[in-house]
Parts: sequence; structure tokens; C-alpha cells
Amino acid sequence: MAEDKNEQEPTAEEKAKFEQDVLKAAEDAMKLDERRETSDESDSEKNSAENSSEEAAADQPADQAPESTESAEDVLKAELAAANDRNLRLMAEFDNFRRRSAKEQLELIETANGKLLEKLSEVQDNFERAFASENKAKDLEAFEKGMQMIYNQFAKILTDAGLEQIDPTGAEFDPNCHEALMQQPSETVPEGHVVTVFQKGYKLKNKILKTAKVIVSSGK
Repeated sequence: MAEDKNEQEPTAEEKAKFEQDVLKAAEDAMKLDERRETSDESDSEKNSAENSSEEAAADQPADQAPESTESAEDVLKAELAAANDRNLRLMAEFDNFRRRSAKEQLELIETANGKLLEKLSEVQDNFERAFASENKAKDLEAFEKGMQMIYNQFAKILTDAGLEQIDPTGAEFDPNCHEALMQQPSETVPEGHVVTVFQKGYKLKNKILKTAKVIVSSGK
């Protein structure tokens, strides 16, 4: 199915015209403000001119009508309506651009997730092959070696995706990265440092996903 016209990527010429329309709308708005000010200043002059015109019209024969002129207020109203119409079109174009960008961002995320899941599915395939009856190891050492290979494959996939383990054994306790489960005395680990890591934490490119659960030394 062909994409809707509004969902197509704008060309460089369309983007340039979009920017020019925005600038033109801003200039029109400034000109309208200036014209309103000059219009207010000339109100008294206009009223005087209208009174003179009315007197002149009274002296004219009944079958002659005064020439009609468009007032400055009518001109301003027409220009304001045109500027509002342009602004509405620009807002609609910007909304289409925003929705198109959001759609592209979502597609990018889905593509990245798809690649990661494809690699993880290979790990699942290896587990299933390892547990298959025809591939069962005859001894524990061979089984352990196979599981270690699958684990290494799994760990590499996560590392390549930017995932990093937090193992703070012996490090100073940091409440931003660690969660203290309890304190216990220690002869070797200084006070306020991690004695034991109960559960490792994880971060993704400097963003903490899960804090490490630790036991903290209370000193000797």
C-alpha cells in the first residue's frame, strides 16, 4: 500500500519553502502591529476627512453617490486573515513532520530490537541442541564445557549491545549504583566498602538499569 502523501519525507526544496513561510508569517505579524499603531494615530485625521466627505456629499445632487474607498481597517483585516491562514497551514505541515519523525524513530527502535532478538534466538537454539537427547553429554565435564560456551556467547551479545555488569566487590559503597541489604563486621574490608555482592547490577551506556545488591562492611 502506498504511503499517504503527508507521510513522505519532504524534499530539500519543501523544507526551504517551509522555513521561508515561517519567516514571512513572522514579518507579516510585525507589519500588522506597525499598521495598527499608525492606524490609531490617524483615526482623528480619518474622522475629519470623513466629515468633510459627508459635507461634500450633501452638496452633491441626489443622483450622484460618493466614491467608495476601502478603509485601512478592512485592509488590515484581510491581511490578518491571510496571515492566519498561512500560519494554520504551517502548523499542519509541522504536525505532519513531527508525526513522521516519531514514526521513523519507532521504526529505528524496532529494527535495533529485532537485530538483538535475532542474536539471542541463536543462544536459545544452542540451549535446545544441548538439551536434546541425542546430544546429551556422557560426563559432567563435557556438559559444563558446553554450557560455558553458550554462556560466553550470550554474554558477548549483551556486551556488544552496550550492557555492562556492576560487580563492586571491595569498592566503596555508592548509593547511586548499589543497594545495601545489610552491614556486617569485617577484618579485611574497610568500613563503608562492599564485603559481598549478593546480586550484580547492570548498566547500559552509563545508565543504571539495575543496582547491585550488596553487603556493606561496618568495620572491625
